Amino acid sequence: MIQRVGGKPEVRAHLENLGFVSGGMVTVISTMGGNLIVNVKESRVAISREMAGKILVKTDVKALA
Repeated sequence: MIQRVGGKPEVRAHLENLGFVSGGMVTVISTMGGNLIVNVKESRVAISREMAGKILVKTDVKALA
């Protein structure tokens, strides 16, 4: 679950437009060459590690077990 989206206002706005909002769910699908493909709001989105670092998430430990 997404806890918080950080960064400069324009970066936060861009990420929020892509669906990265507090309380939303995000799942990492794969990593390729330093980039991530994630599932957010029923869409797959590719973002850089730098952008991903601005998204604070809370891991669902039950889902990992």
